[in-house]
Amino acid sequence: MDGRPRVPEQRRPGSARNAEPEALRFGVLGPVRAWRGEDALATGSPQQRALLAALLLREGRTATAAELIDALWGPEPPSQALAAVRTYASRLRKVLDPGVLVSESGGYAIRGLGEGALDLVQAQDLGAEAEKARGTGDLTRARALLNEALDLWDGEPLAGVPGPYAETQRVRLEEWRLGLLESRLDMDLEQGCHAEAVSELTALTAAHPLRERLRELLMLALYRSGRQAEALAVYADTRRLLAEELGVDPRSGLRELQQRILQADPALAEPSAPVAEPPAAPVRPAQLPASVPDFTGRASFVDELSAVLASAVETEGSVMAVSAMAGIGGVGKTTLAVHVAHRARASFPDGQLYVDLQGAGPRPAEPETVLGSFLRALGTADSAIPDSLEERAALYRSVLDGRRVLVLLDNAKDAAQVRPLLPGTEGCAALVTSRVRMVGLAGAHLVDLDVMSPDEALALFTRIVGAERVAPERDAALDVVAACGFLPLAIRIAASRLAARRTWTVSVLAAKLADERRRLDELQAGDLAVKATFELGYGQLDRVQARAFRLLGLADGPDISLAAAAAVLDLPLESTEDLLESLVDTSLLESAAPGRYRFHDLVRLYARACAERDEQPPSERGAAMSRLLDFYLATAAGVYAIERPGDRLVDHLEPADYRGLAFEDRHRARDWLYSEAMTLLACVRQSTAPDQLRRAVDLLWATIDLTESGANSREYEATGASMRAAARAANDQRTEARALVTLANGHHLTGRFELADDEATEALRLADAAGDPLPCCWASNMLGIIALYQGRHEDGEKHLTRAIESFRSCGDRPGEASALCNLSRIRLSMGQTESAVSLAQQGTDMYDDMNHALKGANGRYALGLALTQCGKFEQAAHRLEEALSVFRDSRQRLWEGMSLFRLAELDLAAGRPAKAATNAETALTMLRGIGGEWRRGNVLTVLGRALTGIGQSGRAQVCWQEALEIFETLKVSEAEEVRALLRPRAVA
Repeated sequence: MDGRPRVPEQRRPGSARNAEPEALRFGVLGPVRAWRGEDALATGSPQQRALLAALLLREGRTATAAELIDALWGPEPPSQALAAVRTYASRLRKVLDPGVLVSESGGYAIRGLGEGALDLVQAQDLGAEAEKARGTGDLTRARALLNEALDLWDGEPLAGVPGPYAETQRVRLEEWRLGLLESRLDMDLEQGCHAEAVSELTALTAAHPLRERLRELLMLALYRSGRQAEALAVYADTRRLLAEELGVDPRSGLRELQQRILQADPALAEPSAPVAEPPAAPVRPAQLPASVPDFTGRASFVDELSAVLASAVETEGSVMAVSAMAGIGGVGKTTLAVHVAHRARASFPDGQLYVDLQGAGPRPAEPETVLGSFLRALGTADSAIPDSLEERAALYRSVLDGRRVLVLLDNAKDAAQVRPLLPGTEGCAALVTSRVRMVGLAGAHLVDLDVMSPDEALALFTRIVGAERVAPERDAALDVVAACGFLPLAIRIAASRLAARRTWTVSVLAAKLADERRRLDELQAGDLAVKATFELGYGQLDRVQARAFRLLGLADGPDISLAAAAAVLDLPLESTEDLLESLVDTSLLESAAPGRYRFHDLVRLYARACAERDEQPPSERGAAMSRLLDFYLATAAGVYAIERPGDRLVDHLEPADYRGLAFEDRHRARDWLYSEAMTLLACVRQSTAPDQLRRAVDLLWATIDLTESGANSREYEATGASMRAAARAANDQRTEARALVTLANGHHLTGRFELADDEATEALRLADAAGDPLPCCWASNMLGIIALYQGRHEDGEKHLTRAIESFRSCGDRPGEASALCNLSRIRLSMGQTESAVSLAQQGTDMYDDMNHALKGANGRYALGLALTQCGKFEQAAHRLEEALSVFRDSRQRLWEGMSLFRLAELDLAAGRPAKAATNAETALTMLRGIGGEWRRGNVLTVLGRALTGIGQSGRAQVCWQEALEIFETLKVSEAEEVRALLRPRAVA
């Protein structure tokens, strides 16, 4: 029978049912027992019997001590496990005949047993003889042989034997017994014994309710007994049970039988007499599992793999085609491979072989065992199958020579496991799936399978749940598939749960999956579970890999750089890279780009759960995150110092114990800041523990340039708000004041002046109370520029005068220069143009003396405004264009857009409306999404003036109308100016 367990070295040709009277006999198809003749032998303790069973089932090969320890105790053996194994072996030797239990190569083996010495071998031989009898049409003899084989079972196989190996074997032997039973019952029905079979099948379906083949036989037996209604009821019960337990429909064979019963198909009637089967045709295995009916998407992968398989048969003289798919557990490798294999069946008319190699589990399939199964499936007699791996592989290749066979090797551990199983000739092809990339498989076409696209994920979810339930809640369905990380297994589980619960809505499921701490627990249905899939991969990691997996999962953010990962793990860069690449090879980690790594969202949740469960001591989790925070703070402080020479902020930051990166020039430093922005801000949001909060807020302050880039301003603002709340909850005035400085800066840049004014005022109060001078300086400077925007010029002058004095007392010359330039703009608004030019020039000179390129651009911006008011348009344009160049080079989108706006104002004043319109249009584009509505309103006003100057008054009216709506919403004084522009003008 296909799939039956074999013990080749103990198998003997012919029948093995007449054991010698005084020979040793063993039983494993029940309690593990031994006899000498009719006398039972003492086999010792449960562990000793487990050792005996492992040796008997070892297929005649030597079991090493390590293998036996793993078989008896699994991954956590006792400290004296090796000594215990030796003791058990010694005791068994005394009970058994001399020379039976031998020691060799550091392990043990059982040799020299006679025919029929093991009940399992007897059952195998009886099953083989039954197969042959059935093939010749002798159903009576075949049934008798199978009954004799089944009678050898004496309760549960390996009963009372502990250990993971025994548990695996119990499941395997029970599965084989059920297969023998199904074959015998099938022959019972063929011989017209349907009435007798009903009672046995009823009991079996009660004991094994999800076994569809038994249900199918029961339906047929009932139908042939004239009980059609009961047969249909069995189908209805089966369909309901499968939906409730697994969220799936009955397989096609069961559905077809139901239809045939409904149609009273005459072919279902019992055969009048057993008909001899025709001579067996050449064996053509068709072992592919069924393809899922709701296969969705993956079109490019299907086409790519199909093309590779086609090349094996379409190109004369081509070598064997091998495609190896790798990907995270649950990404759909098996589903895709089976789907592609079914599509290619016509190209491989001599058969398709399939095996699950169990590579992700604790006991991967042995290649020699798989080869034995393949050879039998290809028609090779048991007696012709050799024992060694090399001989079996050679015979396998010989049998396939001249045939066109497709081999699907699913769930492979590594290339070494796969190589002996590959066909060796043209015309054949192999599909391999694995969690590791098969880089060691020479000539293989490698495919990395990623998660589904959002559209594919939604389509799969819809096919399982039903369009009528998904369509009204499409947004909730998108939330569900996003929470599943677009992982096919997770989507299938979530959809199956929903499909089986008609009272749930999609929104209910989405709400359940929204809780990250419960998400993995929610993603399980029947024997399918995302967590269990990840557990298999985690169990394959060594100690160092497992630690890295756990700790890296603690960090938020879309990905992590190699240098940051080295900080988390407290390892050198080279060692960290080797370690992370090994995790990439297992598909538990992804390589997002050279030097950057990321987790799938669900894998990250699982890694964190492992860290909470396994990381010892627990304090190491906090230490890892503290190192990451220190790394970011130290590096960001260095970037800030390069961008702002002489700025005293870096001297006021919390010290970092872990070193950061060092950069030689401002461009590389700035590149680091923007590439790390999202991960850096995520680290800040995570760092609210009492020992991390101050460093986190200082990191936010040191990266304040992110607010002006536009790309990260919203995330920066949200992070600032959360850290302000954390500091307030901790009653830490110093830290709250610093968080408020970052918030006020962001809000004034986006035009929310009242909010920014309140925050800067509170920051000044708290910092003053905490004796923290630098936030006082920054808050005063911001209050001055906010007062300028609000038209409160005298208040602004007071704030900025205080800011200048405060910066001077702190020895912060860049801060002093900033306040001088801001004061220049106050004086300009008050009509004091000469003072404005002088102050702006003074501030710009100070920046230039410090080689402060970025802040020097802010000085030139202020100077350009003052020179424009003075009517010195050429000088003003030169200064503004210098500022524009630096802002563009520094990725400061806000100030790039504002420089273009000021150039548009200058062009209007200089009588160049066409150029003004161009600059204003570009400014609008640049400021989209940043700078706030107030600035957009100002640009629209200037654009309208420029358009009027070039005769496009209709467009100008539209611009002014939009600007008016903005200013009225903000309730600012600029609204009146725009209303005046919109009033019809009297015609002279």
